[in-house]
Amino acid sequence: MTVGMINANPVVHERPERAAHPHAADALDPLDVFDTVRDIKDPEHPYSLEQLSVLSQESVSVDEKLGRIQLCRNCLCLLVVTLYVRRITFTPTVQHCSMATVIGLCLRLKLMQNFPPHFKVDIKVAPGSLANEESVNKQLNDKERVAAALENPNLRQLVDECLCFNDPYSR
Repeated sequence: MTVGMINANPVVHERPERAAHPHAADALDPLDVFDTVRDIKDPEHPYSLEQLSVLSQESVSVDEKLGRIQLCRNCLCLLVVTLYVRRITFTPTVQHCSMATVIGLCLRLKLMQNFPPHFKVDIKVAPGSLANEESVNKQLNDKERVAAALENPNLRQLVDECLCFNDPYSR
């Protein structure tokens, strides 16, 4: 047992098979988003967030918003950009999880790396699942706090390790 672990014996769930989900090339659905983040490693354990039931398909939603008009700088024409809102709710394994902010940073960074910047991301801790849920939600959805956190080399290394997780059972 590692000293300092908040949840030394987490419940590990079997991973369901990935199902193909054909849809229009320009459409985005919750499964696309879930597939992007499902393999993120938990900061304390050698399991993915999906295996620990921190994330599930049901905890991801995607809402298409109204188009936003932007001026194209190359040809000075108007473009209509469809805005999407991605909402992810995650459930820490214990009420006093000190890694909830790290998990949220991992989710945010992974989504920032895989989707265009006009996608808005809303990351929340599941209601009632964390003692300091309001504080963590505020931190995870504040751009300046996220940017400052990711500038911390130790924190960034931990986040990068979680994102580069190579689970032999995930494929």
